[in-house]
Amino acid sequence: MRLLVVEDDPQLREQLRAALEAAPYAVDTAPDGEEAAFMGETEPYDAVVLDLGLPKRDGLSVLRGWRAAGRSMPVLILTARGTWQEKVEGMDAGADDYLAKPFRMEELLARVRALIRRAGGQAAAEITCGPVALDTRAGRVTVAGQPVTLTAHELRVLSYLMHHQGRVISRTELTEHVYAQDFDRDSNTIEVFIGRLRRKLGVDVIHTERGLGYRLAAP
Repeated sequence: MRLLVVEDDPQLREQLRAALEAAPYAVDTAPDGEEAAFMGETEPYDAVVLDLGLPKRDGLSVLRGWRAAGRSMPVLILTARGTWQEKVEGMDAGADDYLAKPFRMEELLARVRALIRRAGGQAAAEITCGPVALDTRAGRVTVAGQPVTLTAHELRVLSYLMHHQGRVISRTELTEHVYAQDFDRDSNTIEVFIGRLRRKLGVDVIHTERGLGYRLAAP
């Protein structure tokens, strides 16, 4: 799963990046509104953490621009502005959630997880597909109750498939949602991750749709 963090405070921006990458998500960052607007319009994100008080272009303007352009990714507003009027304004601009500074990183991570689950039509914190279970809170995978150890990239691939199970996902789409913008992307490595996941899971839940991509479904 791939996120965009928009925050002008460099220290907080790196703290957010580090916490989200440890979750583990692929994370891009933007320090101002102009760069954020461009990235949000041109890259496919599973969720965005958006500060409002940004240089060059304020966060509400960026958010309104995304929504006007048809960009529907979940957006969590993160800001020092805490009055109820400002919260209403943010929600009316198209935000999905609101978290005022100062905040606990654990709460931000929980809110991001919830936004991504709801966007994928998943309600519970644990997502299942046959005997395979993904605990989104701990980033832990089990098969028939037995833990399975995955690398960060393997977990991102499986997580994306679990959040969109039943739908055919192309290699290109997986590549776009597994790697951050500055990573040397290679869609061929997706086949490697899929092969490793099949071996580690040991159950037939990842199906190849020839010429189209992959589909996660219970055996």
